Amino acid sequence: MIATVGGIGRLSYAPGTWGSLAALPLAWFLHDLAGPYAVVLAMVAVFFAGWWAAAALARRGGAHDPGYIVVDEVAGQLVVLAVIPPDALLYGIAFGLFRLFDIVKPGFIGWADRRVEGGLGVMLDDLLAGLCGALVIYAVMRMGEL
Repeated sequence: MIATVGGIGRLSYAPGTWGSLAALPLAWFLHDLAGPYAVVLAMVAVFFAGWWAAAALARRGGAHDPGYIVVDEVAGQLVVLAVIPPDALLYGIAFGLFRLFDIVKPGFIGWADRRVEGGLGVMLDDLLAGLCGALVIYAVMRMGEL
């Protein structure tokens, strides 16, 4: 249930996208409830719970990063959402940036995806994709463009 985020990962079409989308209302709620630090805390909790769940599945002998594991997308998306206020436009941009970095896997994101094994490997590339998305959106916001 953790790895599939309550079964979202079992959706037949684009489970990673659905997993990323699941993070949006969660982050909005947490930000409204307790500010950006609540989103960061949730991201840390999801990351470690996902690491544990993905490691348990890896020990069973499954694929390296099967598509039905989407907890990594939730954690990575939360990274980007932690640096922005709740705003529909910003959330849309954050969603797009995260998905772009997660799918394309440039540079060290791709390296982490190919080289880091087990539960950490499942989670790390998405965390790095989220970090890249966060850096881009934060830089654009600082320049006053958003």
